[in-house]
Amino acid sequence: MPFLLGKLENARDHILTAIFLVTAIALMVARHDGGLQHTRIMAMTALSYMEKPLASVRVYRTALQTNQELQRENIRLRDELSRLRSANEEITQLRSLLNFRDNGAPEYPLLSARITGKSLTGLRNMLTVDRGSSHGVQTGMPLVNASGLIGRVVIAGSSYAQVMPLHNNLFRASARIQGSRSYGMISWNGSDDTLILNYVPQTVRVEPGMIVETSGLSNTFPANIPIGTITGSQPEPGRDTQIIFVEPFVNLNSLTEAFLILYQPSTEVDSLVQEYEVLF
Repeated sequence: MPFLLGKLENARDHILTAIFLVTAIALMVARHDGGLQHTRIMAMTALSYMEKPLASVRVYRTALQTNQELQRENIRLRDELSRLRSANEEITQLRSLLNFRDNGAPEYPLLSARITGKSLTGLRNMLTVDRGSSHGVQTGMPLVNASGLIGRVVIAGSSYAQVMPLHNNLFRASARIQGSRSYGMISWNGSDDTLILNYVPQTVRVEPGMIVETSGLSNTFPANIPIGTITGSQPEPGRDTQIIFVEPFVNLNSLTEAFLILYQPSTEVDSLVQEYEVLF
């Protein structure tokens, strides 16, 4: 019914024009009648005055219809452009991962994984990947990409795993400043994207741009996995150490693909640590 009303609305100006034309023709046929001659002239004059507004109405409706079609086409093109940009970003990430696997991968086997879930709205942020124990994933394994360290597996199901990222206030990793023997503990400050490297002595020279990487000392992460770059530092009040601010290499918001490092900590080292804790 709305469709029929729309059709009638669009044809209204044509119907009015036809009525006026029929009236004019009828009056012309009856031009021999002197009494109707004056009426015929008036009708023709009225028709001439109506012709321009009716033409304007037709032009307006045509322009309106064309504008609606252009708007629909614009929405379609925007959607297509958005999908093409997403595909391009995914291709770029996949290429960097392939390059990382072929040229710069750690000495341990890598397992590709897709990020299927993200919770990045609080202090206990979490990622979900589509690899689990059936793929060889175990708790504690690191998650990385071509940029650097992302986090580590905390729960491994059969087909999926939960990963604690760098931006989780419970995350800790032994780290060092690349090219030096300065070691510390990397953690998240819980407010912005900045990471904190603690326990580095104030006597150690620190400059912006220096790279921070995993140290390999904690039996949790292999050594030499990039974490981020130093943006600044300040003395820690009441201590002889300094607080170092680190900008991570990895952007969790745009993360879609990654690698799990099939790294298994030394059980002997873990046993020694447990024995030490029992003794002391």
